[in-house]
Amino acid sequence: MNKTIRVKICCISSKEEARLAIKYGASALGLVSEMPSGPGVIHEELITEIAKMVPPGVSSFLLTSKNDAKSIIAQQKRTGVNTIQICDRLIDGTYEDLRQAMPGISIVQVIHVTGEESINEAFECAEHVDGILLDSGNQSLKVKVLGGTGRAHDWSISRMIRKAVDVPLFLAGGLNADNVTEAIRIVEPFGVDICNGVRTNGFLDETKLSLFFEKVRSI
Repeated sequence: MNKTIRVKICCISSKEEARLAIKYGASALGLVSEMPSGPGVIHEELITEIAKMVPPGVSSFLLTSKNDAKSIIAQQKRTGVNTIQICDRLIDGTYEDLRQAMPGISIVQVIHVTGEESINEAFECAEHVDGILLDSGNQSLKVKVLGGTGRAHDWSISRMIRKAVDVPLFLAGGLNADNVTEAIRIVEPFGVDICNGVRTNGFLDETKLSLFFEKVRSI
């Protein structure tokens, strides 16, 4: 297991939340652009402002619902983030197109764990990306759910995915201070990703944030 579990705080909604997450030791901040559903969406102008203030060593993740390379590249150019988190399947263009157009920008593909079929999906994309993030959404619904569900998925499948791929793996979906220790024990991820579990009434809660980091660091 990694000696240090990275923590990504997602759904950052302001510069103040960004500073608070960084203060407690976040390795990455999740900045949510336009989504078909779910929490935490902010305007690209604010994403750009937050990305500019992120210090070296902290990753600024743009969560995008775009599924074509051209639109994803355009978003990265507008916002200046250093990491792209693709929350849907890439269906128009390739990961190589993204790499050529965005040198030095990390690419993280979200795999929504809906069953054992997700293992093969993760394995097939792993060689093309810098990381995989396992979440609990569902792209097959009439209104796609691409994250922020507050629901955990089957961690035994997540563990199988972690064993099958050679890239860093983030675990998301329904994590909080009460279950993160067990989640890390089962999956042994590179990092954990949390949105709702450290919030109260939609806003980052410093007490919950502090407790979550305390639990992660105790492992």
